[in-house]
Amino acid sequence: MKSFLFLLFIAFGTSVMAQEALPDIQVQRLDGSKVSILDVVKNNGKKLTVISFWATWCKPCRNELENIAYLYSDWVKSYDMELIAVSIDDSKTQAQIQPYINAQRFEYRILVDGNKEFFQAVNGITPPLTLVVNSEGKILKVEHGYIEGNEYELEEMLSELSKE
Repeated sequence: MKSFLFLLFIAFGTSVMAQEALPDIQVQRLDGSKVSILDVVKNNGKKLTVISFWATWCKPCRNELENIAYLYSDWVKSYDMELIAVSIDDSKTQAQIQPYINAQRFEYRILVDGNKEFFQAVNGITPPLTLVVNSEGKILKVEHGYIEGNEYELEEMLSELSKE
């Protein structure tokens, strides 16, 4: 019985471990063209990239992106970073992406992962999911969910990581 529990622990533990590096997966730009997320991160010229998985129907996701928007221009200057907002809206709700981001006037790069291949590859279960990655695509931090004020914790993390 002990060995069964040990094997169960090992199997479960490895299945929920965060991936160490971004997968080389294609996502879509808003114009419908495809791009490798790994290429985007490696070629954006930034030391750090925050990838925020969100959906138009996800209130915590919208709250997170809207709250970060107030701090974003300072973050870009101070921490040599870019935020990429990756929508996981499916074909039924993708038409709502452009009107929403136009209304918010986000400065973020917006990509779409409508089939959730990228989201699932980084062990996403429900949005919001936030990744902090370096310029080589190595995943440095993973944050599940959002509570008001988490953007300040993210800022502290960016500050520390930008010094490394």
